[in-house]
Amino acid sequence: MLELMVQQTTKPPIHAYVCLLKGCSRRKALAEGKQVHALIVQSVLDSNIVLANTLVHMYSKCGSVLHAHKVFSNMPQHNVYSWTAIISAYAENGEVEAAINLFQQMQETGLAPDKVLFVLLLKACARLAALEQGRQLHSHIIKRGFQSDVIVGSTLVNMYAKCGCTEDARELFDNMSERDVVSWTAMIAGYAQNGLGKEALALYEQMKQEGMQPNNVTFVLLLKACASLAALEQGKQLHSEIIKSGFQSDVVVGNTLVDMYAKCGCTEDARELFDNMSERNVVSWNAMIAGYAQNGLGKEALALFEQMKQEGVQPNNVTSVLLLKACASLAALEQGKQLHSEIIKRGFQSDVVVGSALVDMYAKCGCTEDAREVFDNMSEQDVVSWTAMIAGYAQNGLGKEALALYEQMKQEGMQPDNVTFVLLLKACASLAALEQGKQLHSEIIRSGFQSDVVVGSTLVDMYAKCGCTEDARELFDNMSEQNVVSWNAMIAGYAQNGLGKEALALFEQMQREGTKPNEVTYISVLSACAHSGLVDQGHYVFDSMCKNHGVTPTREHYACMVDLLVRAGCLADAELFINKMPIQPHSVIWMTLLGAARNHGHMEIGRRAFDCVVKLEPKNAAPYVLLSNIYAAAGRKDELAKIRNEMKEAGVKKKPGCSWIEVDNQLHAFVVGHATHPQSKEIQAELDRLVGLMKKAGYKPNLSFVLNDVEDEEKENALCGHSEKLAIAFGLINTPSGRPIRIKKNLRVCGDCHNATKIISKIVGRDISVMDANRNHHFKDGFCSCGDYW
Repeated sequence: MLELMVQQTTKPPIHAYVCLLKGCSRRKALAEGKQVHALIVQSVLDSNIVLANTLVHMYSKCGSVLHAHKVFSNMPQHNVYSWTAIISAYAENGEVEAAINLFQQMQETGLAPDKVLFVLLLKACARLAALEQGRQLHSHIIKRGFQSDVIVGSTLVNMYAKCGCTEDARELFDNMSERDVVSWTAMIAGYAQNGLGKEALALYEQMKQEGMQPNNVTFVLLLKACASLAALEQGKQLHSEIIKSGFQSDVVVGNTLVDMYAKCGCTEDARELFDNMSERNVVSWNAMIAGYAQNGLGKEALALFEQMKQEGVQPNNVTSVLLLKACASLAALEQGKQLHSEIIKRGFQSDVVVGSALVDMYAKCGCTEDAREVFDNMSEQDVVSWTAMIAGYAQNGLGKEALALYEQMKQEGMQPDNVTFVLLLKACASLAALEQGKQLHSEIIRSGFQSDVVVGSTLVDMYAKCGCTEDARELFDNMSEQNVVSWNAMIAGYAQNGLGKEALALFEQMQREGTKPNEVTYISVLSACAHSGLVDQGHYVFDSMCKNHGVTPTREHYACMVDLLVRAGCLADAELFINKMPIQPHSVIWMTLLGAARNHGHMEIGRRAFDCVVKLEPKNAAPYVLLSNIYAAAGRKDELAKIRNEMKEAGVKKKPGCSWIEVDNQLHAFVVGHATHPQSKEIQAELDRLVGLMKKAGYKPNLSFVLNDVEDEEKENALCGHSEKLAIAFGLINTPSGRPIRIKKNLRVCGDCHNATKIISKIVGRDISVMDANRNHHFKDGFCSCGDYW
């Protein structure tokens, strides 16, 4: 219509241009706004201050700061609205410093800023956490006398709170001459958003005492505070007050109520609320789906999604992320794949958060190749995406791949966060990759994450798992903050390295210094007693845990006690202990007894333990192997043949032994019986040399660890092909004389390899560490740190 008026030489009124520009601002229609601007220039109205101000405002709202500034610069004169419009353009588009500079230029012209401009700038500072600029504005506000204005005061409170300065915000709040619901809500928001839920709820009590009525925003913030604290009773009280105030029909309040009940573990109450909501939007459905997912009810989350689709509610990217997390928790691969298809159809795959959740889902379902394909095809990758893929490798026992991906991450200029470092340190620990762990430690210091208590605890764990308990302890002692996880890491480190007395001493120190042990602490302490033969101390700790500290024993605690008994040779007592357990024993407990029966040659107990394990885990090869070992050692060929047939009929295959060694920051893997390494010939020659020297030193191969019915010479050759022996030989020919050798093995070290490694350590004069699935063995001068007690 405007174009038609101009074409017919009818002069449109200025108001017509203003209306159109405001419409463009509301719709962020930049292209149409530029057309209107062209018509204004054509009509020679661009010098009109009202139109110019509206043009600046339009360009600002459409995100085109450069066009806004160009219009502003060409204006023959400026008024307060002109300056407010251009300052707003910079402030609302994230350029706070430029906005502050313009604000100072405005003052130099002699024009006085009004309250609206201060509120606008303070909101920008709050949004970007620009504290210094906010303080400068505060000084100007005091000079202008606007601090007593309730709107300006509330915005100041909000700015300080959003910048993390809750004490400054509270001081301002307390000194306000007038306060309204916005002021109270701003201060409550400040507490809630800074993790101070208790302070937010306390302030609400004061608000009620002063007769101030909360609004729907106040209730939403308070419910979020209750959710963060899992403060169910206070949440229920708020629910009653919401009903009295008539806000329950507000969809945002309703959604937050659902979220609060779910976060407090009351999914049934959350669902009842959800079902009775008068109005529901996609956020409502997401809140309930999230509630199920967070409480381990993945099946219910997926079922609710089906209902959501049936009711015609369109899911958004948040829904997709929540459902992928539910699939990940259930390892529900097929449903995860279906979701993936729907995500592609809805166009959500390009969303970096959805992509990261897809990577995580596939990895948690054990499909690392699919996860990597999704990761590689992501149009955008952030630190969360990289961390999700690194986590996928680490959680699936692919530590080498996790560390390789981290190198690629650095090459692409992506900075890791604390979670990335934690995962990488765990990968190093799983591989006993000490040198790479040390490099990560240096990078952690440079990145400023060493003071992070989780990172620090994981560093302690990494050093301990690599056999460096002294380094681990030094790190532990120097931590700026220690929590129960830190203490547990160090106690577990001592336990794994067979240092039971040190573990018990640290446990005592932990209690003296006021840190309350948890279930995990007791598992580590009992494990330390078991690995060190401290039977009486183990019994005392277990009894004390139950009677004096109110910790109800879990299967893991009972497993530790069984381990304690069988390592001491008390197999009959261990079996009796298992049969008297108040909870059903899991397969680990029976496997512990079966392993001990193998070590002590006890066929009857071994067979009973075997039967129990197979009932619980019919596809586990380990019990078949252990029982075969028992029969082979006893020369019971008939039983050995029978158990082999049972294994074959069950379709069970033995997991191959695999060992890793790190040389020059490179990890080398060896699989039992495989000769695929480029240096296989040199390794075999070194093994032949070692076997000759070992036999002279009194080594006799323990042929009972070879189950194949072959000649003794072939059995000896088979023993030489065990993965840890291959790794040791590789280490000897590829590292300087005298340097310690560190090996990581995925299974328990066999008795023959244990004996052989003791002799090798004496012959070659090297310290050799083998970290197997059970514990760390440190071999030196013909002895092992475990004292042959493992």
